[in-house]
Amino acid sequence: MSSSSAALPARISALLAMSLCALALAACGKSEAPRADDDPRVSGNTIQFPASVKTLPGIAGEAATTGGERMLSLPGRLVWNEDKTVRVATPFAGRVTEVLVQPGATVKAGQPLAMLTSPDFGVAQADARKAAADSAVAAKALARQRELYGAGIIAQKELEQAQADAARAAADLQRTRAALSQYGAAAAGPDGVNQRFALRSPIDGLVVERNINLGMELRPDQPPAAPLFLVTDPTTLWAQVDAGEADLKLFKPGVDVQLTTAAWPGETFAGTVVKIADYVDPTARSIKVRLSVPNPERRLKAEMFVSAKLPAASFKGIAVPSKAVFLADNRNYVFVRTAPNTFERRLVRVGVTLPGTTELLEGVKDGETVVSEGNLYLQDILRDATAVNAARAAEKR
Repeated sequence: MSSSSAALPARISALLAMSLCALALAACGKSEAPRADDDPRVSGNTIQFPASVKTLPGIAGEAATTGGERMLSLPGRLVWNEDKTVRVATPFAGRVTEVLVQPGATVKAGQPLAMLTSPDFGVAQADARKAAADSAVAAKALARQRELYGAGIIAQKELEQAQADAARAAADLQRTRAALSQYGAAAAGPDGVNQRFALRSPIDGLVVERNINLGMELRPDQPPAAPLFLVTDPTTLWAQVDAGEADLKLFKPGVDVQLTTAAWPGETFAGTVVKIADYVDPTARSIKVRLSVPNPERRLKAEMFVSAKLPAASFKGIAVPSKAVFLADNRNYVFVRTAPNTFERRLVRVGVTLPGTTELLEGVKDGETVVSEGNLYLQDILRDATAVNAARAAEKR
């Protein structure tokens, strides 16, 4: 082999080495593009994210407010005001001949609701007519006996007997008339005994139920399952609320209660406590509380389900969400957003705790924004930075 052919691989190796060196030098001459620093900076108890961080996912805040209260919500239902409600029944047996009103009609006290043909009422009419006739005869007999006694024709004993007869007849007349008047009926007129009995409304109100039909046979000793007529004043209702034993102290006569119903979402209706039951339901372990509910527009209906709400507890300090307060080293802290990307951990003193809300007596002011979600993430950042600073300080010693 010649010397020239042996030197060729050596030249190729030298050229490759020079090329690699040139590439390495060229690469060293290029500067790397700077990377954005998104890591938060920690100073004391303050965490600041760079302005390049536009959003902080997982971190949410709520404004602190002054004062708070816990609202107790109890189930209940609306019923008729029994002080202004009557269920009309018949005192006499008979057959229905006329129905004079329909549900929804407004009636006055004493207004006829239906007409009945009743032999029993005819007997009462006849008794009243006979009593009136007997009373008239007895009164005339007494007048004659007085004339005869004044003329000395009869003895005093006969006069006294006439007086007693007249008194008995008058008493019997009063009894029979009172019996008719009790049922809103007058004594038989000049037409005699007509056996027509008017079923009347005892009060002013609205007819909300009618359970009577033409030709129906009625008997007072066998009342129907439902009243013949239900008349009530619907401008005032009652609400029956089931209260627990632990909540009984909140209910006193005259206490105002707010009512809500699914029929009118977003609206509240006023109610006032008027009666508290004297016993506990042994099955449900609840106590019935009666509320008076004004209903002038008649928007509420009987048998509607309602929720009764009233304040159960309250405080006057700063209210924050309970999840904003966390425990670290046996102390209570919150994170406060002092700037868009800046959070400060503060030591707080906790007061009253209500469901979902905590009272702060120190550490936060009204209107400041506290972190309600992500506070543990911020606490981890603060704890890690504190550990790193402690390690660096130990190395310098």
